[in-house]
Amino acid sequence: QVQLVESGGGLVQAGDSLRLSCAASERTFSTYAMGWFRQAPGKEREFVAAITWNGGNTYYADSVKGRFTISRDNAKNTVFLQMNSLKPEDTAVYSCAANPYSLETVLKKDDKYRFWGQGTQVTVSS
Repeated sequence: QVQLVESGGGLVQAGDSLRLSCAASERTFSTYAMGWFRQAPGKEREFVAAITWNGGNTYYADSVKGRFTISRDNAKNTVFLQMNSLKPEDTAVYSCAANPYSLETVLKKDDKYRFWGQGTQVTVSS
């Protein structure tokens, strides 16, 4: 299985920025679309952003459009999530996931992802 490890989370103030990274263990990473999801305590896991295997298309939840940017570097087996203008509502555990498909409707559904990382905590204070 592809193993994914997230990093870059932390405690920041509202309006600050963070850059999350997700490193994959295998070269086959480049054949998968990648997504970021988040889950706050007592809340369902929600879609944040996704990118197709070659970076040709990106998708975002309405709540993060204009603030977050997803990107990938297949040569480094890494996907990134640049988070700007952070809000307290963004506080959650952020997880990356790998998906063998690239249809928009599929990439926004967490149950369609094959591999998951353990997550990294992002906390935004007011």
